[in-house]
Amino acid sequence: MSELLPDIPRTYTALAEWLACMVFISVLRRKIFGWKFIAFAGGALVVQSIFLMLTKNLPIVFWVPAMIVAIGMMFLFIYLTCDISTVDAGYFTIKAFVAAEFVASLEWQVHFFLFSGKSMNVLLELALLVIIYGSLFYLLWILEKRHMPAEGNLNIRLRELLSTLLIGIAVFGVSNLSFVSAQTPFSGQYAQEIFNIRTLVDLGGYAILFAYHIQLNELRIKHELKAMQNIFQNQYAQYQQSKESIDMINYKYHDLKNQILALRAEQNVDKRNDYLKQMEDDIKFYEAQNKTGNHVLDTLLTSKNIYCIKHDITLTSVADGALLNDMDVIDITTIFGNALDNAIEYLQKIDKEKRLIHLSVFKQKGFIMIRFENYFEGKLKLEGSLPTTTKLDTHYHGYGLKSIRYTVRKYGGVISVNQRENWFELKVLIPLPLSK
Repeated sequence: MSELLPDIPRTYTALAEWLACMVFISVLRRKIFGWKFIAFAGGALVVQSIFLMLTKNLPIVFWVPAMIVAIGMMFLFIYLTCDISTVDAGYFTIKAFVAAEFVASLEWQVHFFLFSGKSMNVLLELALLVIIYGSLFYLLWILEKRHMPAEGNLNIRLRELLSTLLIGIAVFGVSNLSFVSAQTPFSGQYAQEIFNIRTLVDLGGYAILFAYHIQLNELRIKHELKAMQNIFQNQYAQYQQSKESIDMINYKYHDLKNQILALRAEQNVDKRNDYLKQMEDDIKFYEAQNKTGNHVLDTLLTSKNIYCIKHDITLTSVADGALLNDMDVIDITTIFGNALDNAIEYLQKIDKEKRLIHLSVFKQKGFIMIRFENYFEGKLKLEGSLPTTTKLDTHYHGYGLKSIRYTVRKYGGVISVNQRENWFELKVLIPLPLSK
């Protein structure tokens, strides 16, 4: 770096990088809390400060490698503190680094303007540091929190991380070019000019990253809404198909009963009884009829029960379907279809004797209580208030429960998920009377 310009003190830089990390840690989903977090965060600040102080006088050739190590330390601080993926941690680290560069640069530019060539007043310098760092990082915290999903996770893709990295490299390179060489078209010649370039480029870089973040968030929301809409349509289509199939089953069931009556006239008793037993066994398959008081729920439960019989899953239900008569058809199929599909999909992966599902719908103190229970092995891991998806592609799965939550909220209701020993439990609570 140029020896003619007073560069930002390394302790100021370390503090800016640490505070930038803290801004993002505070809006992300953490996995370390309490005194453990305080101790870890304090240690991160000490290590960052010591490292930057030790690398202060290194030759220019080691400047970039040292900065890469410092960024790596920021990455570890965010990744080890928050419950996010490495890709997400890399994305937020780049944003934190550019934000730290901007805040540190602006503070030092104001410091240079006020105190250059004047006697140093430590209290005034510290006051200036606290005011600028405090106000700017608080503003950044407000902006980031406003555009962070409730789950604290964006599921950043690799190509989005690479785009962010390229922006970060460009911003850092252009903003610090004057400190490496003044013989370029983008370098400044004088101190104030150089400081202006660095501060404005860092500000522009953060603005670009922030705009890109908003765009990613909007795309995520659009994708989520589209996925949930597809789920709504698919569940309704399944209901229509099930309704037609069950109508045909009812006709067949009626014909079979008439055939049984005719066969009772068979003279050969053994032959007649064997034939009757075979037909009655076949009929049992179609006796998975549910009479809950709501024809939509009846059709859906019958369809799911037939599928369960085929796959050795025991589905039991105690449901007062009349409570749902004021609910839209699509909403009923969304809530019950998705919940049962999730349970069925999981149970097909475990031993047959453990494939159990129980559904209940009842009235409780002015509320409709809908409870889904299925046998569950392992430990339930939540992402926010919902379980994490077990699918490899998290971008195209995990929307079943979100669509249920979205539908229930239309009626002023809530959902909750928990594990009781070896049972997964999904509860839906909707106030009566139903309203949207």
